[in-house]
Amino acid sequence: MNARVAAVAELERRIGHTFQDRDLLERALTHSSVGKGAKVVRHNERLEFLGDRVLNLCVAERIMELKPDVPEGELAKLMNHLVNYHACARAARDAGLPAAMRVDASATRVGARTNDRVLGDACEALIAALYREGGLELARAFVHQFWADAFEHLDVPQKDPKTALQEWAMARSLPIPEYVVVHQEGAAHNPRFTIEVRVQGQEPQAAEAGAKRDAEKLAAARLLERLEKDEKK
Repeated sequence: MNARVAAVAELERRIGHTFQDRDLLERALTHSSVGKGAKVVRHNERLEFLGDRVLNLCVAERIMELKPDVPEGELAKLMNHLVNYHACARAARDAGLPAAMRVDASATRVGARTNDRVLGDACEALIAALYREGGLELARAFVHQFWADAFEHLDVPQKDPKTALQEWAMARSLPIPEYVVVHQEGAAHNPRFTIEVRVQGQEPQAAEAGAKRDAEKLAAARLLERLEKDEKK
């Protein structure tokens, strides 16, 4: 048994389901980097599209059960907290997806198997495959299993740091914060951005992440933390 065959078997063991449709499983596990040459290979991008919708349904259904008295606006915040590529990547790792995926060697060398967006997409594709094979019940079981910890600690998330920083500036009649990319590196599918947030009258604060939005949030959070400390002095 080669390493990938063993990894696929381990994936099925962890999710508690052995696929009858092996072609469907292989498609869910195949990254778009595979077969970019002359050979046409069916990859998982179309399944990602379906899986995203199934995941949203399963999570929305569950948080409504767990939070029967929470208003719609707060439910939307919980959804955004639970359904994003970071959360999907965590589930992918817990399920053993990185080793089970089919990824082109060149994409593997630049970190595709560890990239949150790639893993998040693969997780959604797997959810779609489970849905296609066994219906909503099978997909729901996967979501309940691999989002169990998130559901157990389900609280309305804190305000987005970018929003909080903008409100801080507006309360002091200052211009809205400015976010500037000061450095970018890495391959196109696995970039790293260093972004600086600037608020009038304050020292800029920088942060690095694989997505611009994440770097902006982190920079805003760091600046807010520093501002709060300064105000307590």
